[in-house]
Formats: sequence, structure tokens, C-alpha cells
Amino acid sequence: MRSDDFAGWLFNRRDVLKQGVATVSAVALAAAIPTLAIPTPSFARDGENPLGGQPDKGAAPSIKDFDYQIKYQRAFEAVLWNMPAIAIYSFRRAAFTDLGMKDNDIIAYSAVATPKLEAITANSTTPYISAFTDLQKGPVVLEVPIAGADGSLYGQVVDAWQFTIADVGPAGVDQGKGGKLLFTPPGYADAVPEGYIQVASPNYRVAFAFRSVPAAGKSTADAYAYAKRLRMYYLSEAANPPEQKFVDPIDQRYPTLPFYDGRHFEDMHEIMSVEPVREHDKVMMGMLKSLGIEKGKPFSPDETAKRAMNQAVIDVWFYLQDWFDHTPDSMRYWPDRHYVSLLQADDNKTFSFIYDDYIDLIPRAAEYFWCTYMPKVLSDTPATQYMMAMADNEGRLLEAGSLYRLDLPAEMPVKQFWALTVYDRATMSFIYSDLNRTTLSSYDVEKMKKNADGGVSIYVGPKAPDGLEANWIPTAGKRPLPAVRFYGPTEAFNDRSFKLADFERVG
Repeated sequence: MRSDDFAGWLFNRRDVLKQGVATVSAVALAAAIPTLAIPTPSFARDGENPLGGQPDKGAAPSIKDFDYQIKYQRAFEAVLWNMPAIAIYSFRRAAFTDLGMKDNDIIAYSAVATPKLEAITANSTTPYISAFTDLQKGPVVLEVPIAGADGSLYGQVVDAWQFTIADVGPAGVDQGKGGKLLFTPPGYADAVPEGYIQVASPNYRVAFAFRSVPAAGKSTADAYAYAKRLRMYYLSEAANPPEQKFVDPIDQRYPTLPFYDGRHFEDMHEIMSVEPVREHDKVMMGMLKSLGIEKGKPFSPDETAKRAMNQAVIDVWFYLQDWFDHTPDSMRYWPDRHYVSLLQADDNKTFSFIYDDYIDLIPRAAEYFWCTYMPKVLSDTPATQYMMAMADNEGRLLEAGSLYRLDLPAEMPVKQFWALTVYDRATMSFIYSDLNRTTLSSYDVEKMKKNADGGVSIYVGPKAPDGLEANWIPTAGKRPLPAVRFYGPTEAFNDRSFKLADFERVG
């Protein structure tokens, strides 16, 4: 449109816009025309298309099935978004369906875990304790024993999104003094009875996982007996609590891993059907409707959604595996080594990854893909450090079928003990083997062959070197993910003056 045409167009429009519009003065118009009507190549000429509003000429869609594509995209993002919640719900589902438990029953392992505990990066040096409850039925009491000469507990209570609402033990809300924790549901406004420590939950379903740590001179059997001092019941039962039911699954398979098939979304629906919707999740909840996931309604995906979900959840698994294969150098604990801390907190030293203006979705999904039950706040000097070996000393990713050696000095920077546990990289869980050995620790050193300096070399691979079976953790054909745990790390570890040797490929 030329400048003189544009001016005429403005004057013609005056008659149409008489009501409620002041007459444009000639002086004002003259001043406006030079600004509004400068011809540029972007202005469409008579008979051409307007600026913008459609793709460039010749453009074509890359997508043939838009219904599938939108459902696939939403399913892929939903799996990333839901990773913290699905990982903790899987523990609950398996406890109820595989162990025959119900709310407020307590799992107490009588010995350290074996590969039958199919769980993400679990430990096998101290016995586990766990339980689940549903606050839709009202507040729940958890009686915690005093830490002392008989033992102590260390662990977390988490909500349905697996965000820690209370740490328990000497560094927790009970400060090691024991007491009655009272878990209250969303919106709870009643007075808290005297003598209770309130732990307000933003969600209805709550879970905890503790480790029963033996006191000095005490055994695993003592730690198990100490764990059985716990009690869990509804506040409405406080006057006459029911007999506590304990379940010991030491010889049972406890399959707590998330599913990476269509069942993943069945579990997602089960979570979303119960829990309150947070403001920042409403957009995602709207997207889930197209997948048949809607609060208050049965799970009802159509055939296209089923295909999209099945492929998306597989792709997320491969994506996160690739993410860990390419962790940036900045994540290394020591710049010249190939270890990454298991605990990758957000910028606020928490594990929610929720900021004032966004949620950091991918790092959050990655963290909950390989770890569960994080502390509420990550201290600068954590009570336990977990170093995950991502590559060997030459920077090569660890491989299935290869044999590796880790040299450990006689004096490790720990106040309590150290442990090397090897996981299956595919599942982040223990490896089944004929030996069922998942861990070697400082408690095993006297059974191992020592080096000349008093330290030990531990071998990780499909077969032990001759004469070194006691120094070997089998991988049974799996790609290894070794984790070196430091319990009570010293200043030398925390200030990084101590450096852990990398794994070396043998042969």
C-alpha cells in the first residue's frame, strides 16, 4: 500500500468509526503518516498475502498423523514431568500387590538387601525400613525410637511427589530424641494434640524409607530389633493403637522399579486420581486429558493414545540413559576424575527443581531416574556421599563384559565406613548373579587380598581374576554402574584434597 493510498484509507475509515471515535485532525494525521506508511519490503503489495499469518510459500508439514503426534509429545513430556511421583508410587504399588501389605504396615528387613530388592540405587550395607500411608483417612502417627546405644535411624519421609517433608534421625525433625510424628493431610486446620511433632503433607499419600544403623558393637540383628520399635497408626486409633504388623521381605522379590511400558501411565493415572493438583501442574493435567488421564474419571486412552504412550515411555528411557552417557564435565566431583555425585540438587540445594518462574524438568527427571529418597536440603557436608563412576580412567564409558579394577587406599576419608556397590546401568538396581554379591565394603577388607600399602583392589566384571574372588563384584553380563559410598566423609573428602582413583580396564 503506497503512502497516498494509506492516507486515503484512513480518511475513508472515519465514516465507519464515527461512534465513540474522535475526528482525527489533519495536523495529527500528517504527523502520523510518515511513521505508519514508510514503504518497506515487508509490506505486502496489492493482491499479495498479508505479513505473517502462515508459513512461507512451499512449506509442508513434516507430520502425517497429527492425532498421534500430539499424543506422543504429551506422553513424552508427561513421563519426564512425573518421574519423581512414579518412582515413589512404584514402591507403594509393589508393597501392596507383591508383599500383601496395606497402609501403616511396616517393612523391616532382617538383613541387608539382596538383588531381590529391585530398587533404584539401594544400599546393601544396612537394613532398610519402609512404610506407606494414605492421609485421606485422616492424620497418621509414626512413633520413632530414641537414637542411642541400641541404634539409630537415618532416612526421609516423602510426599506423593517424592519431595521430602521430614528427615528423621539425629539430624532430623526428632533430633534423635524420638517421639511421635503426626502426618497431617492437605488443608488440615485442627489443633495438633500436645506431644506430637506435626509434619504437614501437601499430598495425601506419604511414604518413608529409613536405614537402621547399628550402634557401635551392635549387629545387624540388633539393628533389626531396633527397627521393630517403630509404630504407625491413625490418630483416630491413638487411644488404643492396633498391633503393629511388620513384613520382612528378605527372601521375597520386591519389584519397586517403574515400568517403561503402558503400565507406566496406568500408575500415573492412579497417582493423579488421588493427589491435589498444584497450580504449576495445571497445564500438564490439561494435556493428560488427551491421553485418557483425568481426575475423577477411569483411565480411558484411545488406541492412538496407547500407541503413543507405549513408544514415548520407551523413548524417555533411552533419552535419560543417553543423558547420563553425556553428563557435562562440570558435574564431575573431581575435574580430573570421572565420578558424578548421585545427589544432584537444584540451585536451592533442594530436590524439587521448582523456581519462582519455572520448573527445571529435565534435571529433575534425571535425578529421580537414578535416585530415590533424597534429603530435604543438601548440606555442603552431607552425612553420606555417593560417587557414581561414569567412565574409566581414559574417559571411556563402562561396558558390559569388561573387567575393571578400582584401587582403594588403606586410609579412606570416612569416619564410619566405605562401600562399593555395583548396579545394572539399565535399571539402576542390583545385579542378580550366582554369587548375589552386590557390595564390598570396609567391613569386608579382612577377607580380601590386600595390596602392599595395606589398601585393596576391587574388581568389577563378569569373571574374577584368579585368586581374587574375594575382591570381586560380579556383573553377570550387565553394563555396570559402580557407586562408591562414603559414610561420614572427612574434611579431606569434603574439601576435595582426597581424590578417588578412577576405574581401570583390566586386560
